[in-house]
Amino acid sequence: MIEIYTDGADSGNPGPGGYGVILKSGQHYKELSAGFRMTTNNRMELLAVIEGLNSIKSPGAEVMIFSDSKYVIDSVEKKWVFGWVKKGFSGKKNKDLWIRFLDVYKKHKVSFTWIKGHNDHPENERCDQLAVAASKAKATQGIDYEFEAERNKATLL
Repeated sequence: MIEIYTDGADSGNPGPGGYGVILKSGQHYKELSAGFRMTTNNRMELLAVIEGLNSIKSPGAEVMIFSDSKYVIDSVEKKWVFGWVKKGFSGKKNKDLWIRFLDVYKKHKVSFTWIKGHNDHPENERCDQLAVAASKAKATQGIDYEFEAERNKATLL
């Protein structure tokens, strides 16, 4: 069983944001994080899960994802995202990330566990630290191209 702990952070929503991920399997431990100059918390929560799953090298792995994001967990566990697919994601945000998620999700046997955020859970707290640090590291911030393109398109309308 591979355990993936995730968290996303933002300043302003939208604003600078980042994600943090911890992967644990037996004696193996890995941390991932990245920051973006303009994004949302929900995008970072979902991207953390995607990047965690993308880091697994063997297909068909049993994976438990621990997250404090009801947005991500409920969307999958309550099967909302599968209905969104059937409707072409009409009116839904983060279509690009949900498509990426579904692509990597189907490669593994994935379950979710919700963790209350900021509740002294060691891995969740560490993921939050990684996400916040990444969101503030201006020198290494990436561009969330899909989000910025959608945001610019909306302002032009």
